[in-house]
Amino acid sequence: MTSVIFLGTPKFGAVVLQGLIDQGYKIEAVVTQPDKKFGRKQELHQSEVKKVALANNLKIYQPLHLSKSEEMNELLSIRPDFIVTAAYGQFLPTKFLQTAKIKAINVHGSLLPKYRGGAPIQYSLINGDKQTGVTIIEMVKKMDAGEMYGSRAIDISDDDTSGSLFEKLSIIGRDLLLEVIPKIIANQIVPTCQDEDKVVFSPNISKDQEQIKTSMTATQAHNLVRALNPQPGAYILMHNKRYKIWQSEVSAEKCSLESGYLVSKNKEFAISFSNGTILKILNIQPTGKKPIAIKDFINGQGNQFKVGEKIVED
Repeated sequence: MTSVIFLGTPKFGAVVLQGLIDQGYKIEAVVTQPDKKFGRKQELHQSEVKKVALANNLKIYQPLHLSKSEEMNELLSIRPDFIVTAAYGQFLPTKFLQTAKIKAINVHGSLLPKYRGGAPIQYSLINGDKQTGVTIIEMVKKMDAGEMYGSRAIDISDDDTSGSLFEKLSIIGRDLLLEVIPKIIANQIVPTCQDEDKVVFSPNISKDQEQIKTSMTATQAHNLVRALNPQPGAYILMHNKRYKIWQSEVSAEKCSLESGYLVSKNKEFAISFSNGTILKILNIQPTGKKPIAIKDFINGQGNQFKVGEKIVED
């Protein structure tokens, strides 16, 4: 039976892990990020990968920093056939990768060499790409730079968010991985090198990038909303108060107002952006409150904003 150490954290990784379990691979250990506190009540939440591991009675490791952890020595001693990662969120020591008897491979959520790094799905939306996909690569010391064992592309629909793309790509990644592993074992697949001239990086989203700014066009603002839904959420500053925007729509109309003005709040909350473009806010979340449909916001807090007034600050 082919043995695997699996490393992953969010649902993307959980889907891949469950696929390996269902196909009969021997999961020697599961490594995932430590439980984290969320919300005002600071309740402790387990990662989606941990939930799958617990449901299948698998050995779980949750070091804060894998390379400096006590767990590292135990993991080094396992020496599995494969080390498989899928959205784990930490760099892996070379000495650990070298313990794989066959290969250490990663399920990466982009069409490499485009979008190496920790936020490939988000950047595909931010940049308005028409396609994204999954690539299976060998893990090497350099980030996401290993040889490729296969890739699969899908179209990005107009209503996709990072959440919906994560779900789609997790299934594609699972299926592609389960096709690739037997071929690697049987020496039936020849990996290809990435074209270094086409490398694009996708570093983790910074706090500053979460803000919708008046320098953006409506399309750029809309793409940011999609990219940061469901986590961490894009926000806009209106009258110096922060509001998260969970759903939006680019208007087909244009206006002569400068960026940041309220264009309309008659059954819609429309704001002007760069180049005369207009963004309709469809779902909004005031700080400390739950997300609400824009019609409910207009009927409540909307009376503090006046049409023709500059309401957005950077």
